[in-house]
Amino acid sequence: MGLYAKKTGLEQLPYSAPDMEHLLRVMEIETGSSDEFVRSLPFSSEDGTAGVENEFQAAVLGRKEDLDLARTIEESNYYKNMVRRAESGDTSRKKIEALNKYLDKYLDKHLNQGRDNVWENSWVRFPRRALNSFSNLVFKADLKSDKTRPDSETRTDADHFTLMKGGEEFIRIPVSYLLKLALADVVGSEESLYSFLRIAGEKMMAHFLNDNTSPEIFSFYPAVANGSGSLGKNIARETLIRFLLTQVLVQYAQKKFLLKDHGQEVRVFFSSSPPLRQKELNDCISDSFYRDLFMSPCLSGWTRGQEKHRYMKLCHKVLSRSHINGISKLKEAGIITSNLVVLPNTSNMSLANNGTHISLGSKKLGRLLSDPGSGFTPFHEKYLGDLSIKIIEHFLCLFPGAYSASPLRLNFEDFHPEKALGFLPHEIDYTHLRMIWRRWKKKADIRVLGSPVTPFGPAWLDRIISRMFLLRGDFIPDARLIDYFVSVMSTDQSPSLDGRPGNGDKLKKDLAQMGVFDEDMPLYQLVRLREYSKMGYSGFEYRYYSIFENILSDLGGAGDLQNLVTALSFQYILSGKVAPHMIPDTPDVESERRQVFFCSALNIPTFFVKTRTRNVFLLSILSRIPKTRQSRRYPGYTRVRVRDYQQALIETIKADGRDLIRVMGLEDTLSGLEARLFSSSASACGRLVDGIMETSRKKDPMKLRGEVFNQRAEAYFIDGLRKKQTAEAFSVLQEECEKMDRGAGSGDPALRAALDLILKGRDLSAFLESIKHPCLNDTLALEDIRKLIFLMILYTDRQARHPE
Repeated sequence: MGLYAKKTGLEQLPYSAPDMEHLLRVMEIETGSSDEFVRSLPFSSEDGTAGVENEFQAAVLGRKEDLDLARTIEESNYYKNMVRRAESGDTSRKKIEALNKYLDKYLDKHLNQGRDNVWENSWVRFPRRALNSFSNLVFKADLKSDKTRPDSETRTDADHFTLMKGGEEFIRIPVSYLLKLALADVVGSEESLYSFLRIAGEKMMAHFLNDNTSPEIFSFYPAVANGSGSLGKNIARETLIRFLLTQVLVQYAQKKFLLKDHGQEVRVFFSSSPPLRQKELNDCISDSFYRDLFMSPCLSGWTRGQEKHRYMKLCHKVLSRSHINGISKLKEAGIITSNLVVLPNTSNMSLANNGTHISLGSKKLGRLLSDPGSGFTPFHEKYLGDLSIKIIEHFLCLFPGAYSASPLRLNFEDFHPEKALGFLPHEIDYTHLRMIWRRWKKKADIRVLGSPVTPFGPAWLDRIISRMFLLRGDFIPDARLIDYFVSVMSTDQSPSLDGRPGNGDKLKKDLAQMGVFDEDMPLYQLVRLREYSKMGYSGFEYRYYSIFENILSDLGGAGDLQNLVTALSFQYILSGKVAPHMIPDTPDVESERRQVFFCSALNIPTFFVKTRTRNVFLLSILSRIPKTRQSRRYPGYTRVRVRDYQQALIETIKADGRDLIRVMGLEDTLSGLEARLFSSSASACGRLVDGIMETSRKKDPMKLRGEVFNQRAEAYFIDGLRKKQTAEAFSVLQEECEKMDRGAGSGDPALRAALDLILKGRDLSAFLESIKHPCLNDTLALEDIRKLIFLMILYTDRQARHPE
């Protein structure tokens, strides 16, 4: 194929791309037939591996007198100083009144199904005597400043995690760390159990981490594509077992650590948007105090936890500053046309968003990179990885709302561009930002006499206008993708995907100088290259998933489609059909392809593409759309319906990926995709909304006020959806344990001995059936909880050793 760096008439590449014939040879790509070709591609057939990181929401239920978050606020110097200053007249009483309202306010009992108050991301407190010797040893070790050195000093903030109450020592920790400590307590509770189960349980403890605020738990083992099912199905089943283990660990902690006895009930569940009450709190405290309350102390998962904790605080500072800096970009873009703006809070809450990251790896690429004599180098990996990401980004609008969602209602008074547009000013260029804002206003119910009107500023005035003109606002299928900084935009001097090693570091430096980012933070991207030299595997991390309504069908389907699109991108590259110059590395071209992704998250029906765009690959997709028209508003642009573009993508996959679909057995994935995109009842968003509105006489979110719908959503996620997914997970565990039991009965004496030791001679299927109802209702007995956890440890250890 020669060098792609030659003059193309479109763009001159700044470096020499690898020779295609050499690349095909060192990558062991078979060219004898189309079938051999696709089977030898990275990520095709049985080459893929996958892992998942789930970020969960955590909440503690109970009276404020018993809850750590309320006690910490009331006992803080910050609160006492605010009270004193308000009483002396040195500051407005509004903030202290708002803070007191937060501390005293109870959620509507009908919306919360009669539960006591819900305190999102509160820590828990319990007597230290509740720990056994092993879990107490783990807790001590995690308080070391450097966990690789047993003789290192204790963390300087160690006193934050203990307190004295009634003459007894109590431990206070975040829920993310509670999960690890509960697992430590279980594996240290039965000295007679096989040592390998204890070792396996200790390894699993390292997978219970934290996001910036919430619990984060990543796969216990990489799933593989093999004869037992699709890659997506396998990662979904692993995720469900992990989710069930999390729920059972919560039950264990509540009983063994006496949490219920001290008025605390813990919930861990899928929820993507920042909690409403946490937003209320954030509006009446400083950014520094917010970080003290909610940024994870990083007790688990990092060698130097206190240093990682400081990094978490840095992320919050940077993103808070970045969000405020977005106002100047909105003014430059002409979206804000006066000095009357609602200033975003100096404490940004985007880090309280929770998503799921799916990582795909290629066994072939990993093997080649591990062999210095293969001829396949990190330069090839970077070249192929960046070009693959550019191709994949054209397909990303297929995912929001269809496979995962984060439904949110906005009232009219929420439509301030400086708030509603989130981080979009830093993610797409001014042209596409203006287009999205205009189309969003046109779609939303904010029209007066036929023209869209945005809020004026004072909330009381905006509410009056909303009632007078019956302005309802809008409904967003996936608000997390707007409210979170999912992907930085390249600069003219530092494109992030041009295939050159170190391009990400150069971009971070540019963005840091602009006040948008920080060089110490990892580069935020929709799809992030995972390099073998840094990660131990070669592949990609996909970072745009929110809430899955059904783990098996939604996460599993998304994983399969993601794997197919990734393999297809390599097919395009290695067949010579797509070269770097066809997708130029300029900010406007990058923004042009990414705008469709954000339109799908907002459910905006149309977007605009330059009629003579330099993105040749995009033009090839658009050529499959039978009907487009020139824009009257934007001369030189073509108006495209999002649905038509999505249909063109499906046709592109079917036509160009025909052989891949066949060898990977993903015919059903494509038919399911069409149903998800074009039928609300089949989409993840539609099913989530059905669950949220199930107890309401009104089934349309737009017929409810924003705060009412969003409260219903939070109540559904914490209770209804959590129980539904727990039941789904328990059914999968029963299926997997039946396989394990059959294996024990067909010549695996070690497995039979382990099962007999755990169950003390009870039949496995009968045991699981007997505990199913108590497990789903959070009423399992402590001894049964231990047995169930050991069963999941046994299953996980076998899967990690011998994936089926």
